[in-house]
Amino acid sequence: MEDRDKHIDELTVLKGAVENTNEAFVTIDREQKVLFFNKAAEKIFGYSREEVLGRDLDVIMSPKCSRDHHRAVARYIETGVPRRIGHHTEIMAVRKNGETFPADISFSISLADSAFYFTAIVRDLTETKALQERINRAERLAALGQVVAEISHEIKNPLMMIGGFARQLVKESKDGKSLTKLNILVDEVQRLENLLKEMREFYLPRAPEFQEFDINALLKQVCDFIKEDCEKRGIGLEFATDREEIHVQGDRARLEQVVLNLAKNALESMDRGGKISFASGLKQGLVKISISDEGVGIPEEEKGKIFSLFYTTKKLGTGLGLSICKRIIEDHPGSSLSFGSEKGKGSTFVITMPVSRSEKAHDV
Repeated sequence: MEDRDKHIDELTVLKGAVENTNEAFVTIDREQKVLFFNKAAEKIFGYSREEVLGRDLDVIMSPKCSRDHHRAVARYIETGVPRRIGHHTEIMAVRKNGETFPADISFSISLADSAFYFTAIVRDLTETKALQERINRAERLAALGQVVAEISHEIKNPLMMIGGFARQLVKESKDGKSLTKLNILVDEVQRLENLLKEMREFYLPRAPEFQEFDINALLKQVCDFIKEDCEKRGIGLEFATDREEIHVQGDRARLEQVVLNLAKNALESMDRGGKISFASGLKQGLVKISISDEGVGIPEEEKGKIFSLFYTTKKLGTGLGLSICKRIIEDHPGSSLSFGSEKGKGSTFVITMPVSRSEKAHDV
């Protein structure tokens, strides 16, 4: 009796452990019918147990994986020789909603009452792959940063000399044709100087210096900064918020750089007239900041390039501004930068980030 009770306790403990692990456990019989589908399997694949238990394994597999799996099970039953048993394999699996994801899968076989049972242990590699990509990207940026630093050092001084002499000649020149050419030279030198500066900013980023501050105060400061330019161009300017202060934890100087860049882009998208709107709001521990304009908008075919390196529609643009903005925002944990736009009607850029702990305590 004691041995029987001990056996039952061990099974209970084992079942509880498998049920609550982070890896998906899926057990089938030789007919490919699902016998066990734990909580992690529900979470990873998006199916409830009721949708899977007793049904063919095909319900949660892509056609290719299904064919391979059927062959592997049949081959093992026929030959008794395992090929993937005990080994880890990376596959592209499919969730219920059709989304594919990278997964690590390993197989085990058990024999009970002369019947074979096959168990797959599946681990979702989405976060692991994303982390590896961030590490690889950081390594690539570090290598590129070294190259950029060396190139900038070699180019900066002669470029400054060319620009300085060109600006001096502009002041002294009386010939109209020469003056036109010199002004083009000054503009191009300025563009190259801006490019070098922004390349250093992108490829040699400094670590964020986090502090708690009022994001609304920052937004009002940027509004004040562009107010005069808006008035000159006949552009309206407004700021709306659902509370007087919203405190966040972040690098204030870098976030000001982002908001100012987005505001200047909004200004430059409108030749004359229209309105720029700043807004902020707090919901469920997140602050949503939007900068909207009524400018030319972004054509549908161009939207996928907006955050790409060196993509620009500006005459003197470097194509790094929005890439830098996106990277600065993503350097703040839990934050994102997105946009919506319609050609001829304007654009809205949205920054979403967590509020500070002290702010969250008051958000009821």
